[in-house]
Amino acid sequence: MMIRTILLTLLGFIAASAGAQPAHTASGRVQRFERFPSRHVDARTVDVWLPDGYDGTQRFAVLYMHDGRGLFDSAITWNHLEWGVDEALGPLMASGTIRNTIVVGVWHNNAKRHIEYLPQRAYFLMSEAEQRSVIETDSKGPGAPPDVRPISDAYLRFLVTELKPFIDSAFATRTDRENTFVAGSSMGGLISMYAICEYPRVFGGAACFSTHWPGSGGLGSPVPAALMRYMREFLPAPDTHKLYFDYGTEGLDSLYKPFQAQADEIIRDRGFTAKNWMTLEYPGEEHSERAWRKRLAIPFTFLLGN
Repeated sequence: MMIRTILLTLLGFIAASAGAQPAHTASGRVQRFERFPSRHVDARTVDVWLPDGYDGTQRFAVLYMHDGRGLFDSAITWNHLEWGVDEALGPLMASGTIRNTIVVGVWHNNAKRHIEYLPQRAYFLMSEAEQRSVIETDSKGPGAPPDVRPISDAYLRFLVTELKPFIDSAFATRTDRENTFVAGSSMGGLISMYAICEYPRVFGGAACFSTHWPGSGGLGSPVPAALMRYMREFLPAPDTHKLYFDYGTEGLDSLYKPFQAQADEIIRDRGFTAKNWMTLEYPGEEHSERAWRKRLAIPFTFLLGN
């Protein structure tokens, strides 16, 4: 029944995507699936970047990336900036530096982005009083949804039980953990860390750019301490997983260094070494797509390298 449902969904999306406006890319092409449905979260757009030479005869690794709208085409982003994922991956694959890879860009859902990306089990490690303080602060944010409690478990169920089976049916992919990765920035860094912890049999590596360790709740938030407690208990095994973290020193990124140091200590205690873990500081860099695109080749090579 599940396979039949996936195949029916696949046929429907192939038909629907024919009229969807594709992203403009420097290399490869994007296949867009608009209003991808889910039983767990609201429907959203999903972009699938296929590199030059993809014809379905060879199987490719898959990199799932959050905030998918900003990955390929600056013409459709709010700040007219993009990650330039296609510009980074194309030459790396052409030179044989990394394995053949497709990218699944999952668009965020506007007002619910924050609650979909805030690690839910870490949130529930806080006391009820701490949870209430976070809710009170977050509910005052501009455009906040009526309920600001995190729903990241539902978002990950969407990725793992609905989107991934569809991608693996629609495209020639390597479906195993060693060829399935996840990446994002800011709150997208948090949900990438959470994904590899919650689904260690699905994701073999995570790249977390400018991870927003404060999470929510404003200054003095109890969220960072809860995140550290969560990581201490649930980080995956170092012999089967890779972790990449980074941060700049300007703007919002200037907040991250002390929290990243705490996370690094936990990662080190867990047994990760230079073989399977990187944390890099980028002096003078800000919290933006402009900064992240400058360093894409480093985590891409680290996670996907041949």
